Amino acid sequence: MNRFSLFFIALLFLFMLNPLQSHSSNHNSASDLNPAFTIYDNIQSNNINVSDSLVWDRPRFNEREQEREYLVQTGIIGQGITDPNVIDAMLQVPRHKFIPEEYQRQAYLNIPLPIGHDQTVSQPYIVALMAEMLEIKPGDKVLEIGTGSGYHAAVLSELTPYIYTIEIVEPLGLRAAKLYDDLGYHTIETRIGDGYNGWEEHAPFDKIIVTAAADNIPQPLIDQLGPGGIIAIPVGGQDQTQVLTRLIKDKEGNLRTERVLPVRFVPLTRNNEQ
Repeated sequence: MNRFSLFFIALLFLFMLNPLQSHSSNHNSASDLNPAFTIYDNIQSNNINVSDSLVWDRPRFNEREQEREYLVQTGIIGQGITDPNVIDAMLQVPRHKFIPEEYQRQAYLNIPLPIGHDQTVSQPYIVALMAEMLEIKPGDKVLEIGTGSGYHAAVLSELTPYIYTIEIVEPLGLRAAKLYDDLGYHTIETRIGDGYNGWEEHAPFDKIIVTAAADNIPQPLIDQLGPGGIIAIPVGGQDQTQVLTRLIKDKEGNLRTERVLPVRFVPLTRNNEQ
């Protein structure tokens, strides 16, 4: 091999080496270090839409937007939620609008807060986790038992326009219904009543979520769940360890339950207990 050939090979080697050295000296971004932030960055930059074929009005709010973003980064993505549509829903819904005035300063802390009548609004992480457990698709019909503050159903309405929610405590149910009208959540249907028995007129439901703990999964809710449907519910008595549970009904109607994690919810109230 002559000297020219050796010189050419050396030049080629240097050319191949330099780009690698240049790349290795670049600083890592947050998304390089934590894949979860890639999901968040994509949502921010691409404004992910949960549906390309089904369109419905979803109100948008600029107030306290940075607080929402921080909560989502640290308390939602940071705790393992990965569904981009759930993450986007948590970014969009203004939790402070659903909180009594005296607690609004704490609205974007990742904690449950009192809403009156011995009830609470769930920790945002739990709201996101239960939404993710349901695997909601646009067009799914969702029943919520326990409207409470109204926040949870507002998050669900970002994922599908067909939300039906029942509240047994009349002042809470009426307040939530007024908030939906005032804020523009017009796809949510509300009802005052005993949620244990579901909402038979609108059954079957694709997904059912219960935001209060029951000793067992109510049979009327299982009956009103369609084939392929999912129920997310905390199971356990007030003095017992409660477990966030997912029930899946397959296409043949067979049932399977999954225990997700220990939780603490207020008990499911019945009319005969008032």
